[in-house]
Amino acid sequence: MSADLYIMESIGKTNPSEVGMKRKNAEPEESKAYTIVEIIEYMANAVISKTIIKKLTWNSSSISFDRGEGLTEKISPFDTFTQIIKGETKLVIAHGFHLQQSGMGIVIPAHLSNYIKLNGRYNDFNNK
Repeated sequence: MSADLYIMESIGKTNPSEVGMKRKNAEPEESKAYTIVEIIEYMANAVISKTIIKKLTWNSSSISFDRGEGLTEKISPFDTFTQIIKGETKLVIAHGFHLQQSGMGIVIPAHLSNYIKLNGRYNDFNNK
């Protein structure tokens, strides 16, 4: 299933112009309001990542995790701002942890190892 089709189905739209997406891998329409929780949904036994904006120097994305899913430890060369959209998690940054829940955000410093430990379904929004 193409990314465009998935987005349109996930928020109940059938016309790409209704969600501001005009073609596969297109960026959202500028100067249009979006509800992040409607851009991406959960899928059974999966991690879904949707790039919202991708530039040479930074990108914004939304990621959702089903129960029991997760990502491995990573290190980014850039600072990353992440905001929890739905759910709660323990975010581990350089061996220290931060309990995060819906609405909370945190800056993950560049060059520090980090990963998340999930407590059920989870969705976040990242800028890096």
